[in-house]
Amino acid sequence: MEQTTLGIGTRLQHTQYGPGVIVGVRYATYLISFINHGIKEIEKTDNKLDEIIPENVTEEIETHSEVEKSLLKILRLWGGLSEIVPLGDRWLKGMMILQPADKSLKPKEIPIEDFFHKVVMLRDRLRVLEQNINSSKTLSDEEKVNIQQYITRCYGSLTTFNVLFKNKEQWFVGDKGSKD
Repeated sequence: MEQTTLGIGTRLQHTQYGPGVIVGVRYATYLISFINHGIKEIEKTDNKLDEIIPENVTEEIETHSEVEKSLLKILRLWGGLSEIVPLGDRWLKGMMILQPADKSLKPKEIPIEDFFHKVVMLRDRLRVLEQNINSSKTLSDEEKVNIQQYITRCYGSLTTFNVLFKNKEQWFVGDKGSKD
């Protein structure tokens, strides 16, 4: 597919995964919710993708923003998606540059929004892991506590990234923060 500027709510057909709808747009990929295969991350230039243009649909019947709101509501209810976490204002439209020590090598540039999204997704997955541990029927209470302590230490390791968050209440907190 040559088109690389499709928006959330765009309907697509993939030769391997079938019909789907774009639920997220990243730098070089789309997050597409496929009817029979769930959410997959697909390259924007994937030649197995074709846009589906619905017939007899007008803007009054269906707008991209209405589709986006509906999809996000469904995904939050059933997909384990969490709150919207804003990036700190000073980082908006910023670029993270990873420069190798060897200056003859090309640096890697990553939009800060993409990196921040990965950090937030990691946090969300740790939260889901905690929920799964707490609801486990096979783990003993002692095993649950031991695993929870390890997860808390993981949060502590991630506090470096708190500088990216707009709101302090969404920061990572490790052992030291829980004693305050």
